[in-house]
Amino acid sequence: MSKLFIILLFPISQLYAALDSVYDFGWLDQDKEVYVLQNRKFLKQKKIHVHVGGGLTTNGAFVDTTVLQGRLGYFATENYGFEMLYSKQSAKENETAALVRNNGGAGSTPFRRLVDNYFGAMFLWSPFYSKINTFNAILYYDVFLGVGYAKFKESNNGPQFRNDLFNESVSETHNSFLWQITLQFYVTELINLRLDLATNHFRADKASDTSVQIWDSNYDFTASMGIHF
Repeated sequence: MSKLFIILLFPISQLYAALDSVYDFGWLDQDKEVYVLQNRKFLKQKKIHVHVGGGLTTNGAFVDTTVLQGRLGYFATENYGFEMLYSKQSAKENETAALVRNNGGAGSTPFRRLVDNYFGAMFLWSPFYSKINTFNAILYYDVFLGVGYAKFKESNNGPQFRNDLFNESVSETHNSFLWQITLQFYVTELINLRLDLATNHFRADKASDTSVQIWDSNYDFTASMGIHF
C-alpha cells in the first residue's frame, strides 16, 4: 500500500517518457547521454533508399548458387513503405549432383532447378525499431517485413529426368509469392547495412509428371550496403 501511495503522489504526466526525454547514466560514461528508445535518431519517412549486395541461395540439394541483388524503395511513413527488387543468380550443379549422376544408368539423374533471375515488388512494414548499447557505441537498427509478387525465371532438367530423348532441359517462368525479412543497421544518416532473407514460393510442374503441379521455394540470404536520400 505504501508503494502505491507514493506512485499516486506523482503527476500522471511524469509516468510517461516523452520522445525527447533524456536519461543521464553516470555509471555508463560521464560524457554520454542515453536517449529513450522512442527517440528515433535515424528516420526513414519520405526518403528513397537504394541497396546493392550479394549472398547465397538455397534451392535444392544438387545446386550451388550465388546471387547479386539490387533494391530501390521508398518509405511514406516510418512504418510503411514500398520496395522493388531485382535478383540475378549464378547457379550450377554441385558435387552432390555429380555423385548421384550416372549417365545411362536407370534412376541416376538428379532433378534440379537453376534459377536465372527474378524481379518483384513488395509492401514493407517496419514494426520494430531498436538499439544495442555496446558501452562504446550505440548500434541502431530496424526490422522490416515485406510481402509482394515476383516474376521468377529458372531452367530445369525435367525432360532429362523423365528420359525425354528430344530435350535435356527447359526454361520456365513462374508467378511467385514473395516475402522478406530484413535487419537494417544504421552506420550514418546516409549509409546503412542490411541483412535480408528473400523467399519465393511458386507452382511448377512435378519433375516426374508434367500433368501435376506442386509448390516449390527459393531462399536468398544476402548482405547489402545502401543509402537513404
